[in-house]
Amino acid sequence: MKKTATRLADGRELLYYDARDDVVREAVDRRPLAPVATASEIRRDPLLGDAVVIASHRQDRTYLPPADACPLCPSREGRASEIPDGDYDVVVFENRFPSLAGGAGRCEVVCFTSDHDASFADLDDERAALVLDVWTDRTADLAERPGVEQVFCFENRGREIGVTLGHPHGQIYAYPFATPRTELMLRSLAAHRERTGGRNLFDDVLAEERADGRRIVIDGEHWTAYVPYAAHWPYEVHLHPRRRVPDLRGLDDAARAEFPRVYLELLRRFDRLFGPDEPPTPYVAAWHQAPFHAVNRGEFALHLELFTIRRTSGKLKFLAGSESGMSVFINDVPPETAAERLREVATP
Repeated sequence: MKKTATRLADGRELLYYDARDDVVREAVDRRPLAPVATASEIRRDPLLGDAVVIASHRQDRTYLPPADACPLCPSREGRASEIPDGDYDVVVFENRFPSLAGGAGRCEVVCFTSDHDASFADLDDERAALVLDVWTDRTADLAERPGVEQVFCFENRGREIGVTLGHPHGQIYAYPFATPRTELMLRSLAAHRERTGGRNLFDDVLAEERADGRRIVIDGEHWTAYVPYAAHWPYEVHLHPRRRVPDLRGLDDAARAEFPRVYLELLRRFDRLFGPDEPPTPYVAAWHQAPFHAVNRGEFALHLELFTIRRTSGKLKFLAGSESGMSVFINDVPPETAAERLREVATP
C-alpha cells in the first residue's frame, strides 16, 4: 500500500491510498475555497451522563447532489471535486462539514472507489483488503493525536439510513471521549469478569453462539458472523475475529487475509435478503474498537456490527415510542429466523 498526503485548497488534509507503489499523485486542488468554518460543541446530558454534539454548521452540508455534481467522484475537466486527481483507489480526507472539530476530535471521509455507481459489495477482494488496511492506518494515526480517545470507522448506505451523498463512502470519527455504547460494554465486561471469576464476556458470548449454532451466519477459520441472541434490528449481524484483539491494529495476517471474503459475502447476502425487485438494502456497518485509555481495554473485543432498518419487503423499522423514548427495542424478526434467512441467501 502506498500512502500519499496532500492538502485541499482550504487546508484540509487528503490522503491517497494506492494498491500499487508506482502510482504518482501530483494533482493540485485549485478551487477558490474559503477556510472551513465550524461551530462544534460537546455538551454533557446531566441526567444520562452521555455526550451530545451540537454542530449547527452541518445544516449547510451538501445534500444528495446529482451524479454529475458528486463531490466524491474524481475531478475532471471543467468540474473540480473534493478529490483533485482523475482517478483513485481509496481516498481519505477531512470532512468539510465535520461533527467533531476545533480540537475536540476529527471527522474524515473514506471513499472506497472512484466508481460512483458501485457499492462496497461490488469491490473485489483486493480492494476490500486495501480498505481494511486504510481503516487500520487511520486508527493508528488518530490514536497518536492528542485528545483522541476512541476511533469509529463506519459506513452508512442508503437514503433510508440518512445518507446525504450517494457515492460509496464511509466515515471515521475520532472522539475525544469514550462513546456511551462502548461505556455500556465496558461495564458489562467488568461485571461479567467479577461474576465469573475472571472470564471474558466477549469470549463467552462468541463461544456460546458457536456452540448453539442456530444464529451463526458464517463461521470461517478466523472470523465468525452471527445474529446476536437479543438483536435490536430486524437483520443484524456481529462479525468477530476468532482471536480477540482490542482494535484493528491487532489483527494478524491470517485474519486480514480472510476478512474480504467473509465481509463481502455478508454485504452481498444483505442485498439479496428481500428479493431482486427491492432496491439495495440500506445498512449501517460499524467497527467497535476499544477506547485507547480504558482501564480494561485489553478485555474489549474488536468487532463489526452490520444492520439494516428494512424489516421486510417495502417496510422499514422506525424507532417509535419505546425505542426512541425509553431505549427498549422491539424486534419484529426473531434472531433465529434472521440467521436462517441470511444462510438461505448465501452465494450459490
